[in-house]
Amino acid sequence: MRGLLRSLTLSTHAPPSFIVTPMAPSGHLDARALVCVTVAMLTWSSAYAAISYALAAFTPGEVALARLSLALVCFLAWIGFRGVKLPPLRAWPPLMALGVMGLTLYHLCLNDAETEIASGTAAIILALSPAVTGVASTVWLGEKLSARTIAGLAVAMMGVVLVVLTSGQSVSFQPKAALVLISVLATSFYFVGQKPFLGRYPIEAVTTVTFIGGVITSIPFGYTLPHALMTAPPSRIAALVWLGLAPTFIGYLTWNMAIARASVSKVTSFIYFSTPIALTIGWLWLGERPGPLTLIGAAIVIAGVVLTNARRRAAKPAAAGGS
Repeated sequence: MRGLLRSLTLSTHAPPSFIVTPMAPSGHLDARALVCVTVAMLTWSSAYAAISYALAAFTPGEVALARLSLALVCFLAWIGFRGVKLPPLRAWPPLMALGVMGLTLYHLCLNDAETEIASGTAAIILALSPAVTGVASTVWLGEKLSARTIAGLAVAMMGVVLVVLTSGQSVSFQPKAALVLISVLATSFYFVGQKPFLGRYPIEAVTTVTFIGGVITSIPFGYTLPHALMTAPPSRIAALVWLGLAPTFIGYLTWNMAIARASVSKVTSFIYFSTPIALTIGWLWLGERPGPLTLIGAAIVIAGVVLTNARRRAAKPAAAGGS
């Protein structure tokens, strides 16, 4: 994995014409980044219930292919309308590899998991993403892993274990819930892996190439989609359209805009807000009422993630040195 990350970093050199506005040196979220991450969270939070609803008429592979394909069409139309150039071909292999990991693998595992677990449960487990992303950023970017971060990871993992054990009708291990943990790892490396590219190429261009990789590798798992579309009820097809347009096209576009303007760890820390939103949507739309132990697990996960992303207080002026 370290070799892959190193190759991604070495493949991001580009001529000045591709350079986009870099983030502020502090990495703090400005107003535009905050708006982008808010839009991404609202759209992504609706995806869990929409996936569960669409799975009544489509297979996990068909949902993944439909979602990614529609979003790719939107991205291609977007960059064509704006006249955005795609990255040079030398940057495509690592970007497409990120698409396979963060899009194909992520969506296949999440969709398959939601065939047996509630959409809210999936959202709770995915709340681990900020913590895992923080670790990936530490390993790749050389940031120090503080004792507080380690403690937060341990607490969040305890919460995930509780959610996994209680995600079914009884307190027992649910293998499908464990698939969501693979999605957590996949999306975390996707977030971190894109960061070097987002500082050198247009945001839309980077995202488009990753989606090309995601769509191509999703075809073997969803090639029966055309036949399924002919027999599926209109309401289930509408769920696929929503998934492709809102959580995928708009969600990933605004998310990458935020990451390009602020540090990865600060942006991903907002993911834990999607948990209560997704639980509410699943409850109102699908009637998925989380049990008490699942809610306790959710609270533990959120507490651990908050602890992981908490920052130490700045040193007092009198004790601070110049830098």
